[in-house]
Amino acid sequence: MRVIAGSAKRLQLKTLEGIETRPTTDRIKETLFNMISPSIIGCRFLDLFSGSGAIGIEALSRGAKEAVFVEKNPKAMDCIKENLRFTKLDQRAFTLTKDVLLALQQLDGEKIFDIVFMDPPYDLGFEKNVLEYLAESQLLEEDAIVIVEASKQTDFSYINDIGFTLIKEKLYKTNKHVFLEKITR
Repeated sequence: MRVIAGSAKRLQLKTLEGIETRPTTDRIKETLFNMISPSIIGCRFLDLFSGSGAIGIEALSRGAKEAVFVEKNPKAMDCIKENLRFTKLDQRAFTLTKDVLLALQQLDGEKIFDIVFMDPPYDLGFEKNVLEYLAESQLLEEDAIVIVEASKQTDFSYINDIGFTLIKEKLYKTNKHVFLEKITR
């Protein structure tokens, strides 16, 4: 796995061995960043369930002002920190080794984000809990984009009820990216 574009272009990133994380493939990552590229420069990026940190690192490499990485697995967080040092992007990064909902509570009132990306374990409902929290929080800029990577089967029919609207959905072979915006009331 590598950084695709920007200041750290072509640098190889480390990932955890085994099945504890599912790194987003370079092809899917490239498609994702092609879709959000106009919003990346100068943005504040939140990478939830960060795994190896590849998505947040890609955002930093492409010009994000800062990125916050949230990952509760200490081994994965060690990998993220090593990748940040290796790519020389650690000065614009902030890491939290804790449960995502606890991290969101800690960040609420302290940080505000333009883009939130989450890649939770598939089919366990974590994304709904996070979206419910984000909808009621002060963490999102007015025009923030929330991107959820999920299995193709994940149901998002509840999003309007909790305060989000679907901007677009990008389907891949086994998973999808769902792009959401908070409904302004």
